[in-house]
Amino acid sequence: MQISDLPYPDPGVPDARSGPRFLLWLGRGQLGGQLKSLCWGMLHFSGVAGLPYAVGLGVGAVVDHEPNRLLLAGALLLVIGVAISVGDAMLHRTAVTNWITAAARVQQLLARKTAELGSALTRRVAAGEVVAVSTGDVEKIGWFVEAVSRFLAAVFSVVLVCVGLLFFAPELGVVVAVGVPLIALASLPLLPRATQRADVQREKAGKATELASDTVAGLRVLRGIGGEELFLGRYREASQEVRKAAVRSARMWALIAAIQVVLPGALMITVVWYGATLVSNGRIEVGELVAAFSAVATLLYPLRHFEEIAMAYSFSRPSAKRAARVLSLTRTDAAERPARTEPVKAPAAGGDLYDPQTGLLAPAGRFTAVVCGDPDLAGRLAERLGGHPMDGNQEPADEDGDGEREDAAVDATPSVLLGGVALDELELDTARTLVLVQDKDPVLLSGTLRELFDVPSSGATPAGAALDAAQCADVLDALLQSAPDGALDPMDARITERGRSLSGGQRQRLALARSLVTDPEVLVLDEPTSAVDSHTEARIADGIAALRAGRTTVVLASSPLLLDRADRVVLIDGGTAVAAGTHRELLHGEPRYRAVVTRETEEEQRLGGLELTELEEALTEIEESA
Repeated sequence: MQISDLPYPDPGVPDARSGPRFLLWLGRGQLGGQLKSLCWGMLHFSGVAGLPYAVGLGVGAVVDHEPNRLLLAGALLLVIGVAISVGDAMLHRTAVTNWITAAARVQQLLARKTAELGSALTRRVAAGEVVAVSTGDVEKIGWFVEAVSRFLAAVFSVVLVCVGLLFFAPELGVVVAVGVPLIALASLPLLPRATQRADVQREKAGKATELASDTVAGLRVLRGIGGEELFLGRYREASQEVRKAAVRSARMWALIAAIQVVLPGALMITVVWYGATLVSNGRIEVGELVAAFSAVATLLYPLRHFEEIAMAYSFSRPSAKRAARVLSLTRTDAAERPARTEPVKAPAAGGDLYDPQTGLLAPAGRFTAVVCGDPDLAGRLAERLGGHPMDGNQEPADEDGDGEREDAAVDATPSVLLGGVALDELELDTARTLVLVQDKDPVLLSGTLRELFDVPSSGATPAGAALDAAQCADVLDALLQSAPDGALDPMDARITERGRSLSGGQRQRLALARSLVTDPEVLVLDEPTSAVDSHTEARIADGIAALRAGRTTVVLASSPLLLDRADRVVLIDGGTAVAAGTHRELLHGEPRYRAVVTRETEEEQRLGGLELTELEEALTEIEESA
């Protein structure tokens, strides 16, 4: 596999049951590249293994005064040198290709999973962990995949050296054949502890990365409340924990490295001492001693790959476990259902949106508002209406690393239906074309305003109409004034990363306008006006109702201004739809609804609550002023 073949058209379906299984799946997917690397590695290490014998042959020829054999030894050294050089260059090329290929494949899988899950991903996995997996962890995984072929080639050369010595100098060959396996296996008892310490280090480093990512994401808020030093102190503590864990892990690996130096040195001393005795007794030739000494010295090179493969596996296993945890997440609980032979057809236009779990019904072509006393429940319900599970509590990966995942006894929740068709049984692209969900904290990517609105859409709603409905006139003026290049068209004005140069209300309105431009069959908005003032909120409510006339719109909110514009209001209490009607009907006849909308305390409810006539008069006054 050459680098030019990347990226994969389809990276495939990974075996994400555990970290080791995921590594095995990656290796099987690159058998061609692994075989190429192994072949070049065998050529390189065969040259390294044959070098001592060529040297021994040359020394023997000099001692025996045989010019012809000396020329043969010289020619053999030349051939071996070419084999070592060419094999090393191509081994490096193919091995690095394997590394990049594995890393790119994991990144492709992570990108595909992120696109599949959307914002639901960060509800199940911390954002910092996703960042750690997609950056540092992919390198560790690629390292192990790359090191496997070089390790196998090194094993081949070690076996070749030992077998060759048994034939070339049997008495010394026996010593080397017994000593080399002992050297290779001497570090095995230390590997579990070294792996454990490496896991602890990676875990602490992952937590520190999560903390840093969360701190950077909330830096603006932290500065506002003066919490920078508090979080900085927490990060210092976390980084110190990482340092201590890294030192403990390095000590163990230093001990393993020391063993890999001391034991071969001891073997070399033994071979030289024993060989010198054999030479003095006339039992072997000087050339044979030189060959044996050179062979043992040469073994230091391939034996280092034994240590490397152990380190690569110990560092890549927790990385692979984290990657498998993310990759095994599914869009819905229905992922465990039997696969369909044919894709489910999209429902006909004009179908109702119905959630069997909560009993929420959003009639087709109507503006439905949903009131939840719990903001977290509202967010999960919005995700569910978009075709994602409401709870999202999944334990995807095997945390014990034993290769099997425990099956959790979790009942699959019924899917949301659109026109009688389950959303989670539709193709992902089809489901997202039909239903669009805007989070309460939408993200604006950097770029021009024109690029912001360059999203898949029906084309029925122009950007200007969406901006007007979302009351973005002042936002356009602000973007033009801050444009450094003197842009005349506000659509050419640039938005900084995440829209940090804009206020929360301005970002929220731009995100709302972007959602309105897409013009989906069903639009679900989670608190779309929580960061704007009441007068702007009233105008936005009118704009949404007018622009989305005849289209299904669901707004999760508790603002009376939005609720009063809705055709139908549904109250969700305890995870179930308990009441439905207009805003004023529920305000008069449903105490639980009134408590959420008017923020009544229990004492106020007991005493009869607020005077509804006063509330209605205040609402009418706000409408008239807007």
